[in-house]
Amino acid sequence: MSDEKTARDADLARRQAQEARLSAAWATPKGWRYWSAVNNTEVGVWYTVTSFLFFLFAGALALLVRAQLAVPENDLLSAPLYNQAFTLHGTAMMFLFAVPIFEAVAILLLPTMLAARDLPFPRLSAYGYWCFLIGGIFVCGSIFFNAAPDAGWFMYPPLTTDTRITGIGADIWLLGLSFIEVASLAAAVELIVGVLKCRPPGMRINTIPLYCWYVLIVAGMILFAFPPLIAGDLLFELERLAGWPFFDPRRGGDPVLWQHLFWIFGHPEVYIVFLPSIALLAMIIPTFARRPIVGYSWIVLAAVGTGFLSFGLWVHHMFTVGLPAISIGFFSAASTAVAIPTGVQIFVFIATMLAGRVVSSTPMLFASGALAIFVIGGLTGVMVAIAPFDWQAHDSYFVVAHLHYVLIGGMLLPLFAGAYYYFPLITGRRLSDRLARWVFWLMFAGFNIAFMPMHLSGLRGMPRRVFTYPGGMGLDWLNLVSSLGAAIFATGVLLFAWDTAWGWRKREKAQRNTWGAGTLEWLNPLPGPKYGVRSVPGIASRYPLWDDPDLMRRVDEGREYLPDAEEGQRESLVTSVLDARPIQCLRVPGPSFLPMIAAVLTGAVFILTTFHLYWSGLVFGVAAAFAILTWLWTGTAMVPEKQAKDVGHGMRLPLYASGPHSVGWWAMFITMTGDMTAFASLVFAYFYYWTIHPVFPPLDAAGAPLGPGLFWPGLAFAASMAAWGLMLWARRQNAAGRPGGLRLGLLLAILMAAGSAAAMLMGPWQAGLEPATHSYPAAVWVLLIWAAAHYGAGIVMQLYALARSLAGKLTREHDIDIQNIVLYWHFAAITGHVALATVALFPLVG
Repeated sequence: MSDEKTARDADLARRQAQEARLSAAWATPKGWRYWSAVNNTEVGVWYTVTSFLFFLFAGALALLVRAQLAVPENDLLSAPLYNQAFTLHGTAMMFLFAVPIFEAVAILLLPTMLAARDLPFPRLSAYGYWCFLIGGIFVCGSIFFNAAPDAGWFMYPPLTTDTRITGIGADIWLLGLSFIEVASLAAAVELIVGVLKCRPPGMRINTIPLYCWYVLIVAGMILFAFPPLIAGDLLFELERLAGWPFFDPRRGGDPVLWQHLFWIFGHPEVYIVFLPSIALLAMIIPTFARRPIVGYSWIVLAAVGTGFLSFGLWVHHMFTVGLPAISIGFFSAASTAVAIPTGVQIFVFIATMLAGRVVSSTPMLFASGALAIFVIGGLTGVMVAIAPFDWQAHDSYFVVAHLHYVLIGGMLLPLFAGAYYYFPLITGRRLSDRLARWVFWLMFAGFNIAFMPMHLSGLRGMPRRVFTYPGGMGLDWLNLVSSLGAAIFATGVLLFAWDTAWGWRKREKAQRNTWGAGTLEWLNPLPGPKYGVRSVPGIASRYPLWDDPDLMRRVDEGREYLPDAEEGQRESLVTSVLDARPIQCLRVPGPSFLPMIAAVLTGAVFILTTFHLYWSGLVFGVAAAFAILTWLWTGTAMVPEKQAKDVGHGMRLPLYASGPHSVGWWAMFITMTGDMTAFASLVFAYFYYWTIHPVFPPLDAAGAPLGPGLFWPGLAFAASMAAWGLMLWARRQNAAGRPGGLRLGLLLAILMAAGSAAAMLMGPWQAGLEPATHSYPAAVWVLLIWAAAHYGAGIVMQLYALARSLAGKLTREHDIDIQNIVLYWHFAAITGHVALATVALFPLVG
């Protein structure tokens, strides 16, 4: 008996020592917590709170709009202030709340759902957060200086490209939102790599929680939806700041091009904000139905189908611009077809509730209200998908009602359900159920009172975006009722805000796994320790807490993977993409101020450019690049002190990985996929002009088509191929253990890349193409400058690799830098070659 007691005491002492080392490794230095990248959970909390504050700001603007429209011929707001208010309301709701709150919640929840110590790039998440915060304050703060954008959240040209009409507000919108989109793309990279590479052992791709599937789909949608808007913003700003006529029909441009680029982003964005909230319902409903989701594969396929179809709907917003009938017919059919996968998801939830025994709860109350409101929005969506009806309802308050029924039902109410469901996970305390019922009924009733009458006011002729209207048109009482409903809805939101800010502190601590859920986010005590799970479990089912009652005990006792932090490092597991086989023990970088400094410097570039301070912006751009390179040098691809370590269960894993096994390679691949989407949008713009002009490019005085010719593009192509080949040769030299060959290859590749970039720009320069005269030379210059800029970035990367090699940090065994840079050059070379082929060959074909 004494021997057994001694063994138990020794085991307890061992576990306590392990926990102490884990706590020390994940501790936050004093004074760093709110300013440095600590871990993704804390970044997610900052992100969520900030997004909600922007939501309150946008809601206050909405109340001003409804107060102005409560009675006819009201003079509460002037027309300019009203335009700024409704523009910022839409902008803040879509760009500063709807998308960021998804990324915030996902960054917050994913580490717990995947039983991961952290996602792989906490510093990237922190950089994205600071970009979001700075950009949001810059855009929203403009209204206090009477300088806010005032042309709607869609900024249609040609009025908005005229600087005399819009003033600086349009520049604030364009450059501020471009900066904010950096945060969205950074979060997308983090989330995709996290889901694909940081799952616990055994969690195969077909067993991941549904929320993870939705995150993967939506983050992928961001990579293909946001870059077209970034490309459009680039063209827009070049017209405003430099006079390049992309949207000016007098000089060969077309304002409809902006609508295409904007809505290629804009309609998928509706589903980008809808699908993550549906994902919360996919976690909540099985918990309270007390059974696994019905039709797991069906709902995954439906979510994928919704994401895919959403990219074929953008003309849904352009039925009235005068498109060919065949285009309208195609996009009308696609707009109707998207209801099918959406309906599958709704029916899966209903089937799960019918097959289980539903437990009444606050999250389920909000979930039920969300489904009811969303179905109404979906029905009106089918109506406006039919072109003849859309011609009548377009730009009326019917569309305003439809949009808000979709967004409130499909996004906001599910988000509130998730807030009540996951609040104990973050704070260890539950929100008040009694107050929650008041919040729900005030929001549910207020919303319907506010927006249901808008269907009728729209059909009666109430146009959107007007700051007043005459009396006696049958619109008076409808608008008054809508304004009263908005006030009721706002009361519910404020009651929720009070409870989340102060009320929860008065309540008892929640029990562990307080809802009796089956997924891994409820594995920890409430709230969990900073290092996440006590040990990373092996997983064999979709609902491991239901299917393995002994799992909590094994994890708590440190009997799974990574139970210790012997070297005092922050460590997490990296697994294979499909079957979650452990392949690396990843060293996660600790706290740093560099992401915040880099974000501030990057923000300064955009802000200074807004005010036309270009040289100052250039200086800050160089400083931002230096900060990012310093961050990469000190915080990524760290060379470990040993090759491998024991991670538990008798398994030894390498501490260093490169190529497709590494998270850095995947981050580069995903980033460049988004970059290629932006470039494809610019190519789309070039060929769009080709389709709308009878002669494109225009002819010179001799009757020949303008163009850069073949010599300079051909020379640029040859130098580009040489640079690409030299990079491949340099990688082989490094793999063979010849650092001299690596350095020689890098130096020669730098020369070839610089020569290629110079030759690209010499073509239009020698041809005398003036970008301010016509859309053709402007399009040529944009494509070639884009490609040359990417070669410039590639040269910086080559110099970085050269410096790493000279410092002994890039070797045969530790080659992640050269692997990632070669991957970048694959994309950069494709970009350059497509740009050169487009501008050099197609004028000859024309």
